[in-house]
Amino acid sequence: MALELEGTLRQKMGVQSGTSARGPWAKQEFVVEFPDGNFTSQACFTAWGQDKVQELDKYQVGDRVKVSFNLKSREFNGRWYNDLQIWRIAPAGEAAPAAPAASAYTQPAAPAPVAPAPTLDDMPADIPEDDLPF
Repeated sequence: MALELEGTLRQKMGVQSGTSARGPWAKQEFVVEFPDGNFTSQACFTAWGQDKVQELDKYQVGDRVKVSFNLKSREFNGRWYNDLQIWRIAPAGEAAPAAPAASAYTQPAAPAPVAPAPTLDDMPADIPEDDLPF
């Protein structure tokens, strides 16, 4: 599941790194504050891989960012853990990638028909036996 969120970079944790059976790895967690109705909320994201950690280095606390991420969950000893793994971070307000050009096999969508506005002649006539006030 791919999601996007725009907000303010509030905190960057230290880079964690190590070596696994598949080779070296690196990750860095960071917090983004975003509007949530009348209030603000915060979410902690993970930048996995040296390339994502380097991409995160371009941004400072207080910068407005747009984060594209996947939501992952896993179970360990009967408890569930969620992870928001980014796959892209960009300055907030950056235009979305251009939509692909229409292929020769697609038809452009027809505009929806618009009904005319009602007039006084469209209103129902008064019925004398109807004594309801509304």
